[in-house]
Amino acid sequence: MKKINIILSFILFSFTPLLAQYADTGLKSRVVDENSDPISFATVTLYQVLDSTMVKAGYSDEDGAFAFTRISPGSYYLNISFVGYDTYISPAVDVTADNMLQLDNVKMSPFTMELGEVVVAASKPLIEVKPDKTVFNVEGSVNAIGNNGLELLRKAPGVVVDNNDRLMLIGKSGVKVYIDGRQSILSGDDLSNYLKSLQSTQIEAIEVITQPSSRYEADGNAGIINIRLIKDKSLGTNANLSLGYNQAVHGRFDGNLSVNNRTKIVNVYGNYNYANGQSSEFNFFQRTTADLFTDQANKGGNEWKNNSLRAGIDVSASSNSTFGVLFDGFMNNDTWTSKINTTISPSRSASPTELLEATNRMQTDQDNYNINGNYKFDNKKGTVLNVDIDYGKYSSIGDSYQPNYYYDPATGELTDSRIFSSHSPTDIDIKTLKLDYEKGMFGGSVGAGLKVALVNTDNNYEFYDIIDNQPILNIDRTNRFEYAENVNAAYANYNRQWKKIGFQFGVRLEQTDSKGDLTSQKPQNDETVKQNYIDLFPSGGLTYQLSQKHSLRLTYSRRIDRPNYRDLNPFESKLDELTFRKGNPFLRPQYSNSISLGHTFNYTLNTSLTYTHTHDLMSEITDTASMKAAFITTENIADQDVYSISISYPFALSKFWNVFANTSLSNTHNKADFGNGKIVDIRATTFNIYMQHSFTLPKGFTFEVSGWYNSPGIWGGNFATSSMWSVDAGVQKKLWKERANIKLGVGDIFDSMNWSGVNDFGALAMMAHGGWESRQAKLNFTYLIGSSQVKGNRNRSTGLEDESKRIQGGKQ
Repeated sequence: MKKINIILSFILFSFTPLLAQYADTGLKSRVVDENSDPISFATVTLYQVLDSTMVKAGYSDEDGAFAFTRISPGSYYLNISFVGYDTYISPAVDVTADNMLQLDNVKMSPFTMELGEVVVAASKPLIEVKPDKTVFNVEGSVNAIGNNGLELLRKAPGVVVDNNDRLMLIGKSGVKVYIDGRQSILSGDDLSNYLKSLQSTQIEAIEVITQPSSRYEADGNAGIINIRLIKDKSLGTNANLSLGYNQAVHGRFDGNLSVNNRTKIVNVYGNYNYANGQSSEFNFFQRTTADLFTDQANKGGNEWKNNSLRAGIDVSASSNSTFGVLFDGFMNNDTWTSKINTTISPSRSASPTELLEATNRMQTDQDNYNINGNYKFDNKKGTVLNVDIDYGKYSSIGDSYQPNYYYDPATGELTDSRIFSSHSPTDIDIKTLKLDYEKGMFGGSVGAGLKVALVNTDNNYEFYDIIDNQPILNIDRTNRFEYAENVNAAYANYNRQWKKIGFQFGVRLEQTDSKGDLTSQKPQNDETVKQNYIDLFPSGGLTYQLSQKHSLRLTYSRRIDRPNYRDLNPFESKLDELTFRKGNPFLRPQYSNSISLGHTFNYTLNTSLTYTHTHDLMSEITDTASMKAAFITTENIADQDVYSISISYPFALSKFWNVFANTSLSNTHNKADFGNGKIVDIRATTFNIYMQHSFTLPKGFTFEVSGWYNSPGIWGGNFATSSMWSVDAGVQKKLWKERANIKLGVGDIFDSMNWSGVNDFGALAMMAHGGWESRQAKLNFTYLIGSSQVKGNRNRSTGLEDESKRIQGGKQ
């Protein structure tokens, strides 16, 4: 078996926990009732004492026995629960190397033992596979150094980031991103920019949730990605300073400072991050219609400066009640410059008749902040009340300048010139109120909640023709789009464990009322679009414990995705002379139904089979606007069907060598008929793998090598893409009694992260390929100042969970 694992690990290339596991190290015991009779299938969870990190979980067998093996030496405690008995929390126990510790029988009783304060050093496994989610512990990964949030998502199991920085999960788009349990206020290019501003030194873990319960917002066709930011750990004050530098063709720098002060009553915390740098990319497009062929080469560069600030205070009014205020701010200054050369011919085989040389310079300033007020009551006996009040403000100003010059390719003479500029301010206000309540009753746990969200957006787009160096307002392309939305939601859910069976059922009701007003310089072009609809979103799951090592789970959910605010805006913003993007105010929400059957072996090997059907799928489509021009817009595709299987497996090849493997196989079919020969009927079977090897070496060194591969698939509604892959390597050294560490790595060693694809839609056929500065050398230094045991601020969600991710922007 060991030889098979070694062979598989080299074939798959791997992805590993940093923490070496010890085959002969562990603990065992029995769970009994007050009469010393065995309790079968009690839930037994093993935690590390230092930070209450869950290490392993399992069930007692028919004789009440349980055992945890292959764990690292250290201090642990047990949490044991069973219906009809109070939860048992053990005192700390010390596990030593190469020793199977036999504990006394655990007698379930009506009282709970207090856990004394014990402090030990510990590490988290790189990947944790849980029944409802997969957790990628970024903080422990060497190859995470120098990566921003978006780059880290490329490494997360089951996640795919396409060439436009859009996210997919198990072959499906419509992924929703949460930060510390609250949904991001951004989407599209704005979300990409924000994720790029997050550095690996700020991120503790990435959670991938493919089947969210009814407590989560109903939107999110593919599931949820929750990014947990780093917290500190018990009473006292500390600060953490991190500096990083990456070098590719261009360099980039990031610095992060976090400060935390905690007393028994008050916790004050803050984090500031600054990043700047440059990057370049290249894209080539060939478009063919019945009467025209264009061959375009686009080389561009981006220069940015990002500032982000997160600060808050939590006050414990009693042992059960906590009040908190949290501020999040993000400021981005971004300059995009591209040079585009295009040859224009009557057909692919004909000689060029025109040569277009164009430049696009886009300056974007973005400011985003959210303020949250929170109250939480938790009596530690199953009753929890959480109230959030939020206000979010997003502002963006984009200014572009686009000169276009046409030449005769035979003589090189200038034949025509067209120069444009644009000014596009956007303001979005979001107000939410959210209440969640949970109570143990009816032999299980009952949850219920309410939410009210009010959104107002104001988008202006001014388009100018530059004539004799003077800007002249183009009234055909200038307009204002105002959008107002009110979403009211209520939910209830119930979950319970009964012997070998666990079940969870929930339902969410959402009512949406929206209105979009387009005001143009020509009153006859004004439009108003209103929508009002009520939806019901059921979700549920069953688990069955076949034996101590085998369990089955069955889950179902219905979900919705509403259009991004910018996708509703009918502006025609030019990307270049021959390409523009426009919104679609008539976009409808997309609805999906998903069912999944899973199996877990020995709490490590997870297999899932999933089917998802999506109606009115929203997807980007490239179409022809005139004989020369093409445009990109978002349309509703009638149907999408996705069948997938995913497998994840962490295993140890030796005491110092660990491996994690995650792979998925999905079949996606998009189908729609827009009339006039514009048909979408595309199917692709896609294979994805992400793995990592980790080696724990003497003298505080750790070495990692990782890789991922995405086979050909589908991007957007009708773009067939080629494969992509990458290999990373890195080494870490801990210094000064582990108060500091230095990490050195190389990303995309073989410079293989290039993309390509083809598209056929109506009269338009397109081929494209491109790439960016993906190969980078990375250096990072982190130093802890003050106490290393300061417990961090609360991990809590806020109310901006459904609306905030729908803001989108970026290059025009």
